[in-house]
Amino acid sequence: MTHTEINQQPCLYLEALTHNEESCLPLHTSITIFLLSYCECKSFKLFLVSSKPGCSESLKSNLPVSLDASCIQQQDLPQLVRGCRLPAALDERGRLCRAGLAVVLRHIINKTLEADPSRNDVLALLGFKKTCLKACAEVSKWTRLCEISIPSDIEEHLKNPASPCQQVPPSVLALEQRLAEPVQVHNDDKLRRQKLQEQRWNEKNASRVGKGNRDHESGSGQSPEVCDGPDLRAALAKLTVDAVPTLTTRKSSEIRKVKNTDLPSLEHVFAEGLYFTLTDVVLLPCIYQYLCSLRARAEGALQQLPNLLRWYSNIQEVPGVLRAAEACGLVLSVPQLSTSSPSGPSEKDNPESQVEQEEDQEMTTQPVFIGGPRPTMTKLKENGIEAVFAPHPCPAFTLPWDELSGAVNPTEAGEMSDVRAVRKRQQLNNLVAMVIELARPGHIIVDFCSGTGHVGILLAHTFPHCQVILIENKEESLIRAQNRSFELGLENINFIQANLDYFTGSFHIGVALHACGVATDMVMEHCIQAGAAFVISPCCYGFIQNAIKFSFPKSKKFQETLTYKEHMILCRFADQTAVQLPFERRLIGKHCMGLVDLDRSWGAETHGYSVQVITMEPESCSPKNNMLVGRPLQKPEQEVGAIHLETPECS
Repeated sequence: MTHTEINQQPCLYLEALTHNEESCLPLHTSITIFLLSYCECKSFKLFLVSSKPGCSESLKSNLPVSLDASCIQQQDLPQLVRGCRLPAALDERGRLCRAGLAVVLRHIINKTLEADPSRNDVLALLGFKKTCLKACAEVSKWTRLCEISIPSDIEEHLKNPASPCQQVPPSVLALEQRLAEPVQVHNDDKLRRQKLQEQRWNEKNASRVGKGNRDHESGSGQSPEVCDGPDLRAALAKLTVDAVPTLTTRKSSEIRKVKNTDLPSLEHVFAEGLYFTLTDVVLLPCIYQYLCSLRARAEGALQQLPNLLRWYSNIQEVPGVLRAAEACGLVLSVPQLSTSSPSGPSEKDNPESQVEQEEDQEMTTQPVFIGGPRPTMTKLKENGIEAVFAPHPCPAFTLPWDELSGAVNPTEAGEMSDVRAVRKRQQLNNLVAMVIELARPGHIIVDFCSGTGHVGILLAHTFPHCQVILIENKEESLIRAQNRSFELGLENINFIQANLDYFTGSFHIGVALHACGVATDMVMEHCIQAGAAFVISPCCYGFIQNAIKFSFPKSKKFQETLTYKEHMILCRFADQTAVQLPFERRLIGKHCMGLVDLDRSWGAETHGYSVQVITMEPESCSPKNNMLVGRPLQKPEQEVGAIHLETPECS
C-alpha cells in the first residue's frame, strides 16, 4: 500500500541501508535518533526508509524504546520527499518538506520547544543567536565538516576494516586541529581572569604540596583538591547543572591589573567553544563509532587525538547525554592515552593547513594587481573579451497587476514601500516574461532561494498547468510563503526547506531572483546537473569567492586572461551600481556586471547550454538588473506547445 501524502501528524523519514543482506543505520540516521532521544521528542511519526524490500524488524529493535518506527520502501515515499535526500521531515499537510541533516535537526529542536517551551537545555543547542549549523554546507566549511565530511569519512573508514587504521581521516584531523585552537567568546575577560587566578593559586599550592611532601613524616602536608578549570565550569553552569563553586568570589587587585593580551586563552570544552550545541550532538555518534573502531583495531591512533578525547570526555558530563546514549545503545567511556607523550597531528598532517599554505603560495606566485577595474577591463578587451547584452525579447511585457490582488501582488502581500513595490513588480515582469518563453504544460518550475515567495507564488498563479516548488533555507521565510499560498488556495505549489545539495528531484526550469553571490552559481550548477533551463538574476557580486564546488574565473578564456585576484576586483566593482553613485561609476559597474556574467555564461556553455545575458526592462527596476537565461541545446524528445498568455504587450 502506497504511503499517503496527507498526514495527520508530521512525519520523519530516516534512511536505512542494506549491506550484505543485513540492515543498518547510516550515521545521519543515528545522529537524528540520538537527538530525538536527547530531546525526548515524540512529535513525529517515524519511518525507516529502505531501498530493498523486507525491512528487518531487527533494525527497529536497535531504536530507543521511546521511539516507534515503521518501515517503508523508497518507492512508496511521498513525491515531495522522494525528490530530497534523507533525513527529511514532512509537515501535517504534506506540502512542506524539510531535508538535510542540519535542517531536520533544527526542526526537531523547534518541535520539541513547541511541545515544551521550558526545555532551556534544548533551546541552548541552537547556540548563540540560534545560528548553530544554520549556514549551508555549500558555503560554510565548518557546516560541511560537521554535517558531511566527518560522517562520510567515518562511514568509509568503518566499511574498510582492512585499510590502514593508523591513518586518521582528514576530516577528523581537521576537527582535532579546530579543538586545539583558543576559544573567543563574547565578554570572555571575566573567565580568562578567573583562569589566571586559578593558575596562580594552583602554582602556589603546588609549591606548598612540594614542601609538605618533604615534611610528610610530620603530617603537615596535604594535596589540594583537583578542581575543574573555569572553562569547563562555565560550560556546565550554562547547562543548569548543580552549581560548581568558584575558587574565589573576588579577584585580587594584581589579577585585575593584568592586560588582556597577557591573559591565558580559553580552551575548547565543546566543539564550538564553551557551550554544548547541536554540533556536539552531530559529532558524538560519529566519534563514538570511530573510537570504538580504533579500540578494536588501532588503539595507537588515539595518541594523535588528545583534544578530541578531551572533548569526548567533556561531552559525557552534560546532563541528558548518558541517558540518551544508553537509550540508543551507545556505551560511552573515557579512552585512556598511554603514558608516552601524545603525538598530535602536525601541521603537515592537517588538510586545512595544507590548503591554506597552497593558497598562500598561489597568491605569492601571481603578479601583484594594482589599480581599479580599468586595467582589468582593458586587459580583457585586448584579449577580445567584452560584455555582450542580448536584446530583451519582450521589453514591454507586463502582468495585469491591477487584477492580481491579495497575496499574489507584492504591493499587498509584502511590507514594503510603494516605490519598492513598483520596482519589485517590474522585476517580476521580467522573470515571468522569460519563463513564458520556456514553460510547457506539465513542467516543474523550481524557485530557488525563494524567500517569502514573491516569484514562486506568482509563477504558480500564472502557470496553473505547471507544478512549482519553492526551495529556501530560512524556515521563517518559507512558512510565510506557505501561508500566502494557502490564502490563495494554490494547489500546484510545494515547499522545501533545504540546502541545494539536498534537493535531488527532476525539474524543467530553475528560477532565482537576486541570488546573492555564489548562490547564482550554485543554482546554475543545479540546473545544469538536472538538464533544466534557467532564468537567474544575480546579486551581491562582491560576495563572489571560490567555493567548495567551483572556483573563479569559471570559463577557460577568462582563466587564461585573468588571475583570481583580478576577477575579485571585477566582482567588487560590479556591485557599484547604486543610484546614488555618479553616472560614470555606475556605467563601469554595469560593465563589470556584464563581464562577470559573461564568464558565467561561457562556463555554462561548456556543458551544452545556450546562455544569454539580458538587461531587465526598465533598467531602473534594480541596480542589479542582469538576467542569465540558459537553455539546454539538447531538446526533450516530446515537445508540448508553448504556454501563451493573452497579454498584448508581449509578442
